[in-house]
Amino acid sequence: MAGRTHGQSGNSRLLTSRTVPTGPRLALLRRRYQKRNAFVVSLAFADLVVAIYPYPLVLTAIFHNGWIAGYIHCQISGFLMGLSVIGSIFNITGIAINRYCYICHNLKYDKLFSSSNTICYVMLVWTLTILAIVPNWFVESLQYDPRVYSCTFAQSVSSLYTITVVVVHFILPMSIVSYCYLRIWILVIQVRRRVKPDSRPKIKPHDLRNFLTMFVVFVLFAVCWAPLNLIGLVVALDSRLSRAIPEWLFTASYFMAYFNSCLNAVIYGVLNHNFRKEYKRIVLIIFKFHC
Repeated sequence: MAGRTHGQSGNSRLLTSRTVPTGPRLALLRRRYQKRNAFVVSLAFADLVVAIYPYPLVLTAIFHNGWIAGYIHCQISGFLMGLSVIGSIFNITGIAINRYCYICHNLKYDKLFSSSNTICYVMLVWTLTILAIVPNWFVESLQYDPRVYSCTFAQSVSSLYTITVVVVHFILPMSIVSYCYLRIWILVIQVRRRVKPDSRPKIKPHDLRNFLTMFVVFVLFAVCWAPLNLIGLVVALDSRLSRAIPEWLFTASYFMAYFNSCLNAVIYGVLNHNFRKEYKRIVLIIFKFHC
């Protein structure tokens, strides 16, 4: 009985009622959406970082069949790429934790994710991101790789450092995100099974869509980045295996990883009605402007 009460009361936001929220309740919903969207905006910023500076330099290197921008731009480009990658995964982790608290610990959500706390969490994400990328300058691991025409993290510089990077920057965050989404799925299934069919409330469509959208973002991120991190981990554990890895496989895994930055906007457009409306509005504005 205690579990059932917790499932029903703790997940009131996940489950919809027959009434439409108005007044203070509507204002509360809007504030909650703003808190959640703070991490989404932060994730979008992480994706934009590579598009503004590093990617144009990579295209230039491809056209000239080599790096012509110089050492300083190489270091800045590698730093921003790392900043984007680590910022993305840390923001995805923040989104998962936010969704977990929102659905599984609804009664504590407003206290845990107040407006001021949410701002602090986003700032913490970027502080940890910067702290995570700075050591690359001390071990001189940001180097130009002719195989991928870009300045990036050199996996062969230090085995111990490469293993640390893979564990802290990928395996650990992915484990946290997997746990959060697994708990959400389990709780949703439990709530739907425990409530009687004749009185079973439905899952709010917008909550379900938002959850599925961020879940797909996480899955695609993991799929896109897993090959490159796996190669780095294998090379770090046994440097002799680096000769056995085909160059085309490393190149494909690298560009597959950085292609992920282009996918989030597509995912939002496909799965979120509000994003589709805004995309359509922006396209119409651009079309009218050119006409």
